[in-house]
Amino acid sequence: MKRILLKLSGEALAGEKHIGFDEATVTVVAKQVMQLADAGTQVGIVIGGGNFWRGRTSETIDRAKADQIGMLATVMNCIYVSEIFRSVGMMTQILTPFECGAFTKLFSKDRVNKYFSKGIVCFFAGGTGHPYFSTDTATVLRAVEIEADGILLAKAIDGVYDSDPKTNPKAVKYDQVSIQEVIEKKLAVVDLSASILSMENKMPMYVFGLNEENSIVKAMSGEFSGTRVTV
Repeated sequence: MKRILLKLSGEALAGEKHIGFDEATVTVVAKQVMQLADAGTQVGIVIGGGNFWRGRTSETIDRAKADQIGMLATVMNCIYVSEIFRSVGMMTQILTPFECGAFTKLFSKDRVNKYFSKGIVCFFAGGTGHPYFSTDTATVLRAVEIEADGILLAKAIDGVYDSDPKTNPKAVKYDQVSIQEVIEKKLAVVDLSASILSMENKMPMYVFGLNEENSIVKAMSGEFSGTRVTV
C-alpha cells in the first residue's frame, strides 16, 4: 500500500493511565510510522478523543455541544501526537474541517496531496466537523477522500471477534471477514455509518492491537496477525 489512513485510539495512546497521554506509548507509535514514511508510504492519521471525552456518555449536555467537545479533544490529541512525531524526525501537518486559527490548516484534498508529495505525515483532526458522526466515520470518510489504499485500525484489542472477548472467554477471532458480514453480524469493527461508507466505497480495513510489538509496521507486512476486513 502506497497511501494509508491510520486510525489510533485515543484511549490506547493514554496507555495504562486511560486518560491524557502516555509519552512512551506515543513515541513507540511515532518511530513505527517513521519506518513507513522512510520507506515511501504516505501516511494520514485520525485519532479518537476517548482519552479526554466521549460525548455520547453525557446525559445532561446537548448532543451537538457534547460532540463539539469531542471534536476539540481530537484536535488536542493531534497537536500532541504531531509534536512527538516531529521530535523523532518527521514532518507533519494537522488539518481540520473547520478553522482553528493558527493551530491547524483547513482540510482539502489538494492540500493533502501537496503535503504527501513532500513526505509530510498528515493528521486529520476535528472528525467530520459535524455532530452525530464519530471518528470512525471521519476515518473512512478521509480515507475515501484521499484515495487511500486501506485503513489500519490500531485498537486496544488485537482483531475482530465473533463476540466480546472481555465478556466471553470463548470468543473466536477472525483472520479475515467481509465488511458485509461485519454489518450483518454487528461485529463493531467501526460504527454502522462508517461500515456502510467502507462497503459502498470498497475501502478495506486491517484491524490489530496497538500494544503488540511493532504492530503498525507488521500491519504493512506479511507478519500481520490481526483481522483483514475485505470489501
